[in-house]
Amino acid sequence: MLQKYQTLEEVVDGLSPLNVDWMDEIAASAIARLSDLPKKESYGREDIAALLSGNFDEGILCARLFLALSKDSMETELKSELGAGGIGVKRYQSEPEDYLAALERLRLPEAMASTINYRPVWSDILAERLRSGRGSAISGQRRGRGLEDFAEAMVREVFEDQYETRCSFTGADNKTAKCDVAVPDRMRPRIVIEVKGYGATGSKMTDIIGDLDAIIDAMRRDTWLLFVTDGMTWKSRLSDLKKIVERQNQGKIARIYTTSMREEFLADLRSLKHIIG
Repeated sequence: MLQKYQTLEEVVDGLSPLNVDWMDEIAASAIARLSDLPKKESYGREDIAALLSGNFDEGILCARLFLALSKDSMETELKSELGAGGIGVKRYQSEPEDYLAALERLRLPEAMASTINYRPVWSDILAERLRSGRGSAISGQRRGRGLEDFAEAMVREVFEDQYETRCSFTGADNKTAKCDVAVPDRMRPRIVIEVKGYGATGSKMTDIIGDLDAIIDAMRRDTWLLFVTDGMTWKSRLSDLKKIVERQNQGKIARIYTTSMREEFLADLRSLKHIIG
């Protein structure tokens, strides 16, 4: 092959869209099954059982389409309703009534009735495209920002304006790391707070361990690291959460908080204010 020097313009000019067909065999089969569902005024447990009969995984896919839940969210909801144990076909086969009751509590029959009897208009198509695309990203951003606002409100109540948000702080040996809150400032913080909220599982839940380790490595020994998190999907990533708890047990993280620990979080901030003067 002859050697050739390429230019950026040459490569860019050769780019083309990677168009793919989103529908695979599973999607096509699920749509066919949904199309065959009878139209009725109301639906019950027997209709859920019919949906799950045959191909269980396909039936669960149809169920979460009715409930407008992502795969991760559906798993989290089922685990919450069913308790300890699996949520797959073996669990359904061994405890069918409990499984069906769990789906009833998630209001699947009502979702089936409202969806099947709904009369769509053309704008619904565009609204759904917006929801599944931009809407999904916005939901994730709002979950995280909402938790950041929660943490900042607690800090403001105790330290008033003596803090900085979403900054890179300077720690030991002039090492730096990013954090969500630094008290009293980024140049020599005595308290560092990292905030992460999740509504879906994924690689980002593992990435937080690296983010925390970067903070731990950079901060001075007289700095307190607090971690604020929430989201039921942590239950599906317990191995990652366990690693974070281990760091707390080792003294690398002072305390882990959730939104339900508001009063404890506030009390600890007041105690730390007294400690650090």
